[in-house]
This record gives sequence, C-alpha cells and structure tokens, in this order.
Amino acid sequence: EVQLVQSGGGLVQPGGSLRLSCAASGFTFSNYAMTWVRQAPGKVLEWVSVITRGDGSTYYADSVKGRFTISRDNTKNTLYLQLNSLKIEDTAMYYCVKDLLSRYGLGEGVVFGSWGQGTQVTVSS
Repeated sequence: EVQLVQSGGGLVQPGGSLRLSCAASGFTFSNYAMTWVRQAPGKVLEWVSVITRGDGSTYYADSVKGRFTISRDNTKNTLYLQLNSLKIEDTAMYYCVKDLLSRYGLGEGVVFGSWGQGTQVTVSS
C-alpha cells in the first residue's frame, strides 16, 4: 500500500521559514518523480514544484521560484520542501504527490498518483 505521511507545517510570520517532509512507503521511492502542490481555501489547486527520479532535476512555479527548494533523500524515502521568505499568500494546505508513472523524465508534465494527507502552512503577522 502506498503511503505518504507529511509533517512540518505550522504557523510562521512573513519572512519566516518552514521545512515540510513527506515520508514514503509501499513503493520504490527512488523510481518516481515527486510533486508538491498546494491549495488555499476558495482557491484552485496550484502546482508548486516537482523533482524527477534519477539525477533529480527540479522545477518550480513562478510564484515560489527562488524561495522554495524541493529535495529528496532516497536513502530515507523522504521528500522535502524548504519554504523560505514566506509570504501571506503562501498560506495553504500543502500536499506531496507521487507521480503515477515510473520514468526518468516527465513527458508532457506531471501525472498525479497517490497523495499525502496534507499539512497546513499558515503565514500570518
């Protein structure tokens, strides 16, 4: 059974930092690209970042580029998202998502598979 267990959310002030974790089990973690997405109340789901398998190429939404860093530790089967210079508009539920496909590239883009339970990030003064 695929499981993605998230942790690391919380309440921070603007300009602060958090690190989100996503502990994976039930599949060969290193063989899959992993994605972070987020959704604020009343807003559409927003893709945040993706990291590929293999050498781990990374891609970011323009809204977070330069502030967030996605990474993975395949020895620990864990995905991370480092959130720096946080803004109020970063407030959202953050989800890690396993790519549906086992592949080195992304083809046309990410294909969502299993989701983590989500973790809340709230940025407020």
